[in-house]
Amino acid sequence: MSSCWVIELTSPLVPPLQHLYTFETKEEAEEALVKLVGPKRLVSDRDGTEVIYKVFGELTWKNLYALGLHNLPELKSILSQRDAGGAYNKNRHREIIAALENISRVLGLTIPAHWR
Repeated sequence: MSSCWVIELTSPLVPPLQHLYTFETKEEAEEALVKLVGPKRLVSDRDGTEVIYKVFGELTWKNLYALGLHNLPELKSILSQRDAGGAYNKNRHREIIAALENISRVLGLTIPAHWR
């Protein structure tokens, strides 16, 4: 009698892939996948009669920015204006940071100090 053992090795040094975003078209998903840093994966899934495309990757602010999520591109623009000493929308900056504080709690990420 023979037996087969499958051992799955996981490394604590490599964070698990997280579902980052869902796209309706394969082209959009493939474009997004190229922008991500680190391990990544594209998965197609049938949702009723439609196929959707899920992008998985490391859950980092850099990857969320690359996907254009959570107003991060707008925040970058605001921070550039602020750091250059120019006028910037302080209310919008506060709104984005407040939203990111909630998001960071849910996702387990830390907001960089220089964003505040």
